[in-house]
Amino acid sequence: MHKAIEALRHELATVRTGRASPGLVEHLKVEYYGTPTSLNQLATISAPDAKLIVIQPYDRAALGAVEKAILKSNLGLTPANDGAVIRLNIPPLTEDRRRELAKHVRQRVEDARVAVRNVRRDIHEHMRKMEHEHELSQDDLKRSETELQKLTDEQIKDVDRVGEEKEQELLAV
Repeated sequence: MHKAIEALRHELATVRTGRASPGLVEHLKVEYYGTPTSLNQLATISAPDAKLIVIQPYDRAALGAVEKAILKSNLGLTPANDGAVIRLNIPPLTEDRRRELAKHVRQRVEDARVAVRNVRRDIHEHMRKMEHEHELSQDDLKRSETELQKLTDEQIKDVDRVGEEKEQELLAV
């Protein structure tokens, strides 16, 4: 269940807000000598201010491939290449784009809730199997089910909290 929340946090870090963040581009796959490679393995990514991301490849030969990967992504950003580094200016988000991104965040939060519930289901099935094989008494089963439900409720609250924080960050102008 904790892994589902961590995956959600990682995924929401890639959702673009009004501020520049290296998390926006570090997951991009760049075709580097015929092999898809993560951008964060090919370059130093920094955000010197709130509206700019600077990407400095370790190998200058990779500049074109990095630029191509950014253009192919659906980030809507245009790279500026000066021969040594790539600069990405982050334009302010329109209200429609903010709402669209908030909808995307809500979908990811729902996916994380489903993942937490799937873990609960798997554990519940395992406990039932143990009870059926007489490795667990009925009283212990009931107690364990109650504890499992409490834990699941706490995890879903955490998922909701993470989603609300990201939504508020998106909708703040």
